[in-house]
Amino acid sequence: MKTIRSIAVAFVFAALFAVSSFAQTTPASGGRIVVIDTAAFADAKNGITKFVNAQNALDNEFKPVQTKLDGMIANYQKLGNEIKTLQEQISKPNSPIKPETVQSKIEEYQRMETAIKRESEDAKANYARRQQAVLGPIMQDIGKAMEDFAKQKGYSVILDSAKLYDAGIILVQGDDKADVTKEFIAFYNSRPSTTATTTPK
Repeated sequence: MKTIRSIAVAFVFAALFAVSSFAQTTPASGGRIVVIDTAAFADAKNGITKFVNAQNALDNEFKPVQTKLDGMIANYQKLGNEIKTLQEQISKPNSPIKPETVQSKIEEYQRMETAIKRESEDAKANYARRQQAVLGPIMQDIGKAMEDFAKQKGYSVILDSAKLYDAGIILVQGDDKADVTKEFIAFYNSRPSTTATTTPK
């Protein structure tokens, strides 16, 4: 499912920061600045259970689409190899291969390429739409939990270390105590369920 998911999945963590500042409106007196790695939420073993289950359900929903795409790509590659072989054979003296045969295969190859591109784009668009419907409410719930977590712990600001590392803002993190990722995941997983893990199509 990574083929379809890879294009669409980035929105969820960006959305998480859109729905919550991850900070108290008024910083607590003496409050700390800590970091949380949002990428860890999707970890199958140690991540946020609700998020992982919803993502798995979404992937299963699109498994037939991915299987269809995989089959189309396999046939496309097979035809490409066949065309290459025909082109090598036709270049030989007294080859029995007719140019029309090769041209016909090339045209079929081009049609398959167009069909794969169209099918892939449709799949990615549909996946992104369903991803927002399924995971969006969960991310909003995580954002609310993050605010509650910050207030309970007295944190002034919580930063996303995954985004900071990607942006090159954090190169070295010297204080392991500043990373409260595991603590927040445990906090969230222990909360009563308030968000459904699946959303009707």
